[in-house]
Amino acid sequence: MSRAEKAKAILEILQQKIPAPATELKFSTPWQLLVATILSAQSTDKQVNKVTEKLFAAYPGPHEILTLTEEELAAKIKTLGLYRSKSKYILATAQEIVTKHNGKVPQSFSELVKLPGVGRKTANVVLANAFDIPALAVDTHVFRVARRTGLASGKSVLETEKELHEIIPRQLWKDAHHLLILHGRYTCKARNPQCLQCPISSFCDKVM
Repeated sequence: MSRAEKAKAILEILQQKIPAPATELKFSTPWQLLVATILSAQSTDKQVNKVTEKLFAAYPGPHEILTLTEEELAAKIKTLGLYRSKSKYILATAQEIVTKHNGKVPQSFSELVKLPGVGRKTANVVLANAFDIPALAVDTHVFRVARRTGLASGKSVLETEKELHEIIPRQLWKDAHHLLILHGRYTCKARNPQCLQCPISSFCDKVM
């Protein structure tokens, strides 16, 4: 079985388990998804949603959030990891979006990754979920599942992203990201993976 055939089989099985894969981050606008994704680094989506529910109600867009100082924003997100640096990045990104992009989140990968605190994963998450542009974000969960199942062998996130692009049709990138991340988050965990309950364990090289 080729890696492309394996990917097709794995995604079909996961689709049956998770028929409507989607991000667990809550947002109403591209800007809010961008902020939520920045906040999600070293934090769970559940923790992020608790913070953004209040944050977005009071400061829904980049113009509003720029009324805060770094210290004020940091205080509002302090339950999340790296909150001081995240506060700095979010305000710097808001400033660039307001001054360089007329208050709108850019819809191109090259422009997104120029924003402070925005890397490949964040840019791809925003493209796929805010603009419905095919993108396959690779985070720690996707990286782990892809390597354990043999879909990718790259030692870096970028190498894994390139490998997955080669074996998964472009129109499936968005769903593939969600299926792999949710499987990694709840079943194929870094510690104590639920191998006995895993529907794709037969494809896995790391069955415990």
